[in-house]
Formats: sequence, structure tokens, C-alpha cells
Amino acid sequence: MKKKFLSLATLGAVVLTLSLTACGGKNESKIGPEGELSGEISLSGAFALYPLAVQWASEFQKLHPGVKIDVSAGGAGKGVTDAIAGVVDFGMVSRELSEAEIQRGAVGFAVAKDAVVPTINAQNPTINELKKHGITRDNFVELWIKGAKKTWGQVAGTNNATPIVVYTRSDACGAAETWAQYLGGKQEDLNGTAVFGDPGLAAAIQKDVNGLGLNNIGYAYDTKTGKPNPGIAVVPIDINNNGKIDDEEYFYDTKVDIVKAIADGRYPSPPARDLYFVSNGVPTNPVVVAFLEYILTEGQKENGPQGYIEIPQEKLDAGLKKLGAK
Repeated sequence: MKKKFLSLATLGAVVLTLSLTACGGKNESKIGPEGELSGEISLSGAFALYPLAVQWASEFQKLHPGVKIDVSAGGAGKGVTDAIAGVVDFGMVSRELSEAEIQRGAVGFAVAKDAVVPTINAQNPTINELKKHGITRDNFVELWIKGAKKTWGQVAGTNNATPIVVYTRSDACGAAETWAQYLGGKQEDLNGTAVFGDPGLAAAIQKDVNGLGLNNIGYAYDTKTGKPNPGIAVVPIDINNNGKIDDEEYFYDTKVDIVKAIADGRYPSPPARDLYFVSNGVPTNPVVVAFLEYILTEGQKENGPQGYIEIPQEKLDAGLKKLGAK
């Protein structure tokens, strides 16, 4: 199965960008005589971390009005590239760093945890059967990695002959890399119609009743209601391969349910994963250091309300030690 590409115009999906201030790179920062901070901080990268980073930035700016923060989302690949190049202070990265990236100076700080989930259209013709039986990892491998043609009936155990339309990501991103890792491959091994960005892929699934995609939980679920976003359903994974979704395997109705399942290890890892702020070397700019120190301490209280999982204390302590703040 060859990858196909949908135009951004068709999907109405562009690089999602929030400028909390004017766009900035490396800028002069300082600590005033009364300890007040001033300066600019810039972040780019993973769609998965974007909503939480925006919240952190907003809260930090309330504490330090003299600090201006720019946050833009364009995929984990862009984040790590921008960080290594020194274009931004932090790249937002939703996967583990490669050895090559580390050799080029990338330093990662674990700041949150979430997961990638398989998504379908809420009007999928076999949705009731899928909720009962789920989809096994082996079937996901056949669909995404092997490119085998399958119908919804073959996957759901019915006689529905409608072909499954598989979607993947066109941008270098942590979500697709993490999902591919779960299936035993790399992002470039994923077959399907390639769509840019988490919002774009979610929109594609909302429009295609026969679509099967992958999304970070922040784009599969509505932050306010906690339920799957309109037009989207999350497919249960048959983790123990027994042909049915047992009670301990069903935790997809709300964002609260799946976050709890990720936190206690019932949802597999991968596709659950840590999320990182990545810098070129250990940061030394005092304002940048203060922002990261806030995220690794007080800022962790924002993770839960935003639908993310807090990082275990030992990892936070390791990050603070690396930063020289502990």
C-alpha cells in the first residue's frame, strides 16, 4: 500500500501556532534587583505537548509578567531540529531522543506523560463489534506495517466487506514514531494516507466513516467535556489477545479513564510515552532555567487538569539535578 498525501487546503490544517508574544529566538534575559525575571523564551515542536506548554507558559507569565513566551506546534521532528540548531530554547518532543540527536547536543527533560490511541469515525459501521472485541496488535501490524488490504468485517468479526482506510502522519512526529514502535517499526514503515499534524489527522477521521487513524489523547478527547471529540471514537486494544475487551481493558469512554489507565500501566507503553523539553546542551539562561525549574516542580500540578500524567518524582529530581537546581 503506497502512502497518499492529502493537501493541507483540503483538510484545512496548517501548522498550529500560538504566539503568546512576538516570535522570538535566543534573546537577552535578566534577573532584576528584586529578583524579578525578564526576557523571552521560545518553544516549538510536538502537537502532543502544545496544549500543556501553552498552559505552563500562561501560568509562568502570571508569576513573571516581564517574561514573554512563544509556543508553536509543528511536530516533534521540527522541535528537536530547532532545539539542536539553537533556533528555540526548547523543542517539544513526544518520543525518546535518538543517539544521533544526543551526539549533536540534544538534552532531554521529561516533563509529562500521555499516549497515542487508535481512532475511528464515530459512525463506523462496525463500532459496536469493535467495542466488544477491540483490535489486536497483530491486526494493527497487518494494517499499518504490512499494508495488507483488510475490511472492517475481517477486523470486527462480521461480514462487512467495506475496506478500511488507514491514515498516518506526513510530518516527522512523536505520535507516529511511538505508534510504529508499538508495532515493531519506525514511522517511515507506516502505510496509509499521510496527513499533516494531529489536528489534520483528527479532522480526516471525522470526515471518513471508514477511516482508521492514530492521535495523541489531547486531540482524540475534548478537554472540556472529557469525552471523545465530536465525530471520533477511540478503538479499544485487545491487549491480551483473547478476542474480547475485558473489563480491565476498557478505559476509553472519557479522558479521565484513559489517563488513569496510562498512569497505572494498564495501557501499554508504547504507545504510552514520556514527553520531553529538549535543549541544545543544559540551559544556562537564567530565565529559561527558571521556566524549566517551574515545570519540573510547581508546574506539574497543571498536568492532571490538562489531561496529562505527572512525571514520577525520581525523574523530576533527575531533571532538576541535570539542570543544576537540586
